[in-house]
Amino acid sequence: MRIERVSVEPLDLPLREPFEIALGTQHAAENVAVFVETENCVVGVGDCNPDPHVTGETREAALATARAAGDLVEGESVADYRTLVSRIRRTFPGMVSATFALETAILDAYCRERELPLSELLGGAPGAVQTDLTIGICEPDEAGRRAARAVTEGFSALKVKVGTDVHRDVERVVAVADEAPGATLTVDANQGWTPKESARFVDRLGERGVTIDLVEQPVPADDVAGLARTRDRLPVPVAADESLFSPADAVRLVREEAADVFTVKLGKSGVLGAADIAGIARAANVDLMVGCMLESAVGIRTSAHVVSGFGGFSHVDLDGNQLLETDVVERDRGPEIPVTGPGHGVDPASVQ
Repeated sequence: MRIERVSVEPLDLPLREPFEIALGTQHAAENVAVFVETENCVVGVGDCNPDPHVTGETREAALATARAAGDLVEGESVADYRTLVSRIRRTFPGMVSATFALETAILDAYCRERELPLSELLGGAPGAVQTDLTIGICEPDEAGRRAARAVTEGFSALKVKVGTDVHRDVERVVAVADEAPGATLTVDANQGWTPKESARFVDRLGERGVTIDLVEQPVPADDVAGLARTRDRLPVPVAADESLFSPADAVRLVREEAADVFTVKLGKSGVLGAADIAGIARAANVDLMVGCMLESAVGIRTSAHVVSGFGGFSHVDLDGNQLLETDVVERDRGPEIPVTGPGHGVDPASVQ
C-alpha cells in the first residue's frame, strides 16, 4: 500500500481547432501526467492542464512542482491520502494544477488497490454524466457552424465564450442560438467585462429574443464587489469561476453574496477541495457547476466521478477532451462521459 515511486512526464495533445477565450488562444493542450506506483505494483495516474492565465502556472513550473511533490509522498501509504494531499497543498501553495495531478494519481492508486470506482469513495455510485460543449471565440458564421455540428453530435447544452466587444459577443451568441434553437445556452466571459458591459450584453441578447441560463465570471477575478454588483443587475444567474479556487474563496463569495453558482474545477481546487466547496455551496443554497481545463480523459473522467460521487451539480461543463484532436483513449463524439472503475476508469498504460 506504500507509494514505491512517482513519475512525472509532459503530455502533449493537439486540439481539434484553435480554442480562443477572452484570456488568450490555445493551439494544443500542454499537459502534465503523473504516475503513482505502489509496492503492490498498482499504478494510478493523474493529469492537469496548467494555464498561466488562469492558474498562474507554466507547464515547466508544473512539471518541476509535481516532481518535487512526488518526493514528499514516496514511501507513504496511499491510505493516508487526505494527509498527503493536505501536505502537498501546504508545501506548494498556488501550484494548483500540479498538485491536482498528483492528488488524482494518489486517489486513483488507492481506489485501484481496492477495485473501487472513485465515485464510490466520494459517496455515490458510478453513472454516466452528460456534458455541454463549448464554442470558443470566433466569427458568428463559424460559431453557427460549430453549433450546428454540435447538435448533430447529440449535444443539447452549449456554452459560448464571450468577454470581448459586447456587439461581437452578442452576434456570436445569436448565431449559435439560430443554429441550435432547442439547446440550453450559457456564456462565459472569462473576466472580460465590467458590470455595465455585462448588463448591456444581457439586455441586447434579450432584444434579439435569445435566452441564456447563466453568465460565468463576467468581471475580473479579484473584483468580488463588481461580481456582486453584476449579480444584482442581471436577470440571469451569475457564476464565479476564476474568483473561486479554495473553500476560503467560497466562504468570501457567500458572505459578499457575489454569485448564484459556484464553478468547481479540480484544476483549481483538487478533488478533496472540491468536496469542501460543494459543502459550503449546499449550506449557503448556492448552485454548483463543474468545469474543466483542457485535460485528457484522465482529468475529465475524474471530474465526472466527482459529479456522480457528490451529486447536486446543476451545470456540467466537462468537454475539455472533446476539444482535442487526439485523446489518451478512444472515444465517440457526444455528450455522454462514461463513469467506470476502478479509480477514474482510464487505464494508466494508455497514458504512457
